[in-house]
Amino acid sequence: MKLAELARELKIPTDSFIRFIQDFDLELSDCITTGFEVKKDFEKFARENISFLQKYAADLDKKKSVEDIAETIHQPAAEVAEAIRKQKPQIFNNGRYQSSVSSFGIDNKLGGNYQFVYKYFGDTTRLDKREFIGYRDLFFFISEALEPFLNDVSVENWGIHRPSGIILYGPPGSGKIFWAGKIAEIVGFDFKEIRKHYLGTSLAEKNKPDFNNFLVKMMEQEKVLLFFENFDVAMADRSDEETGENCDQETKDIVLHYISHLEEENVLMVGAANSLRRIDDELLAPGRFDVQIPIFPPNKKERAEMILYNMTEELSEDSLLLKILKHNKAHLVPFWNETAAEMRVYSNTMVVDFTQSLKKRIRNQYMKENSTEISISKEMLSASLRDAATKLTPKYLNQVETFLKEATYHQYKRFSARIDQLTEELQTYRIVEEPKKAIGFTHNLSRESPE
Repeated sequence: MKLAELARELKIPTDSFIRFIQDFDLELSDCITTGFEVKKDFEKFARENISFLQKYAADLDKKKSVEDIAETIHQPAAEVAEAIRKQKPQIFNNGRYQSSVSSFGIDNKLGGNYQFVYKYFGDTTRLDKREFIGYRDLFFFISEALEPFLNDVSVENWGIHRPSGIILYGPPGSGKIFWAGKIAEIVGFDFKEIRKHYLGTSLAEKNKPDFNNFLVKMMEQEKVLLFFENFDVAMADRSDEETGENCDQETKDIVLHYISHLEEENVLMVGAANSLRRIDDELLAPGRFDVQIPIFPPNKKERAEMILYNMTEELSEDSLLLKILKHNKAHLVPFWNETAAEMRVYSNTMVVDFTQSLKKRIRNQYMKENSTEISISKEMLSASLRDAATKLTPKYLNQVETFLKEATYHQYKRFSARIDQLTEELQTYRIVEEPKKAIGFTHNLSRESPE
């Protein structure tokens, strides 16, 4: 059963279910699939607690003040105000909060007793069995953008077009190709990558594949997602001093010619970009690549879970590494929290690099001692952090800074907490020079960096 179907049957808005999952910090893999199929435990919870969910939905829809919320949940107004402040919700001029604030969600954060919710999800899905780790906010944001694909939202009924082009923008290594694959899963399209050798033409390369013919061939197929890497480079504005000379004008012209036909041919093009600012404005016009989705580096909690996932992925139950991890209690997320906190602004790729480096160090220590009761020492962790930090260059830090500016401009209301956390982490690498000099980043990481 789809989430929308369950929502209609129980007469509870789909948006309320989505917000409930986030307010109560439920794992997506325990509630719904990528295709929004409802998991059995979540369906059972919803049916057996329909009265509570209806109250939750009604409260979510109300305009309310701090005092209103405090009275509803019987919590001190000062604590309610502080919990709300951390959420940075939208607020009306009269001081009442918009429906983005849930009284029950605030109560849960303040220690209210909602064990009746969590008892349905006691056996949480193992990290290595989840479809992805964290990023609930981004998943639901993407799902909203894909609404015309998922439900009966058509041009004939509502005058709403499906997006023909989507741009995923974020720093290198943040997982843009992963999310493009997830988009293909969500909409039920085949994922196909546009290879570099399809782009541009040369008379000297008569046998070289032609991008125009490739695109026409893809449009003849049913339900195809075309993934375009380095979209901001190929589609740059020619007047841009930094990337204009790398602009592939012929490829850009072909994309501009066909983009308006992709919707009717059931083709979706997804471009991956480090930045939006250099992309030719023609590409960003309505009806073209007018859906832009920020792809963030993982936050501290997500980094800890990713470390554990990558340390345990594909291990058998009797593997030597798993025995060593268990001896150190490193088969549990809390062991990795301190390390994850040191990985400020690390990309997904850097997290993977850290785990690969650490695995090798653990194995080397095992070979010396021939025992699974070895300690995963602070020295091991620090050395692996240094290995991963080789990609934490001034160029990367500046790319993160550019991304933050763009994400703040386009989607601050939606991702305020994530943007603020990433901004705070980035500041730890900032070097303030003499007042007359510029503020920039240095490869010589500060004393707060993972040395």
